[in-house]
Amino acid sequence: MKPNNPTSLPDLPLPQGIRSRFVPNICGLTFHILEAGYDGRKPLILLLHGFPEIAYSWRKLMPLLADAGYYVVACDQRGYGRTTGWQDGYDVDLTPFTYSRGVRDMVALVSALGYETVSTLVGHDMGSTVAAWCALTRPDFFRRLIMLASPFQGPPSLPFNTAPSQNIDQAKDIEDGAEDKSDEDIHEGLAKLGLKHYKWYYSTRQANIDMSGSKSELENFFRGYFHQKSADWDKNEPVRLNSWKASELAKMPNYYIMPLSSTMTDVVNATMPTEEEIRVKNSRWMSNEDVEVYAQEYSRTGFQGALNWYRTMTDQKNWGQDVEMFSGMKIAVPATYMAGEQDWGRCQLPGAVEKLGDVCTRYTKETIVPRAGHWIQQEQTEVLARAILNFITSTEPKKD
Repeated sequence: MKPNNPTSLPDLPLPQGIRSRFVPNICGLTFHILEAGYDGRKPLILLLHGFPEIAYSWRKLMPLLADAGYYVVACDQRGYGRTTGWQDGYDVDLTPFTYSRGVRDMVALVSALGYETVSTLVGHDMGSTVAAWCALTRPDFFRRLIMLASPFQGPPSLPFNTAPSQNIDQAKDIEDGAEDKSDEDIHEGLAKLGLKHYKWYYSTRQANIDMSGSKSELENFFRGYFHQKSADWDKNEPVRLNSWKASELAKMPNYYIMPLSSTMTDVVNATMPTEEEIRVKNSRWMSNEDVEVYAQEYSRTGFQGALNWYRTMTDQKNWGQDVEMFSGMKIAVPATYMAGEQDWGRCQLPGAVEKLGDVCTRYTKETIVPRAGHWIQQEQTEVLARAILNFITSTEPKKD
């Protein structure tokens, strides 16, 4: 589905000052990037998109950051858009889609661009998690972190003090498998309510089949998907969830906690905006031309490469083997979190935002942007640009 020659694709409708180009030989990939403000001396801001997006999602933000004196780069991540060289399909080796490989991809790309450090790393949605792992594992390379929409929970913990040398009774309990059985199986709990979690749905073979389609079908899908997670949909009124329990997760909209028998396309079709909503609300930040770009790109690539990232998240074996070595580490660079006020993404992991001060040793209080949903960099571009630049300025080393 991906072309052998990505340079034969039609030009993207980019704002003035943004250039599209390809960077070959990066961890077996040819990366597609968008860049603005390059002169070889300016500090680098690197932007990592989420799902189901591409580098194009940053088109409105990039000129504002470049005008402030930065070299700004956004890439199509592995499995997405016009970046090629990754193996497509459901039955492929998932190792290249793990977070440690994501860090490696970014370090290698930045090095190829002629930079030894990234001044500020900004990640949105899934890209926020990749960005957080970059900052946690290479604080020497990634000097600041801004997480958008998706808060980072930190590395997984390892079993601790499970082999005491003195307390024989405790050791016997552990050997017999004594453990806290109070936590419900979240999937069984949701199924009893006729529901399922979107991340595990995205990890199924069927998800890519359900969402893929012709360009016209995908135009309809993306218009609905972007609408239902934006501030334009009046049912996006996030509330704090008290625990990781089915009864609490069921408070979220169907695009997070889906009806058991539904596909994501079914969920999208149930909340499609009217023509008036598209004209009056959506077109303010997402034009028909923009929707056509997403549909064009995903009609060519499908969704499986992007969905393979979810499969490494939900597969505990892959997850543990990849990042357990970082257990106990914290993000040591200046970090902050920003999200739209109408974005359920900041609530989907109960307590995660509140714990960011523990996960990050140099954390700046989060910024919640009014009149923005999940797509903060597209819905409230100017407000986000000011918040990003203010954070950078406030964390600059003090001069003597």
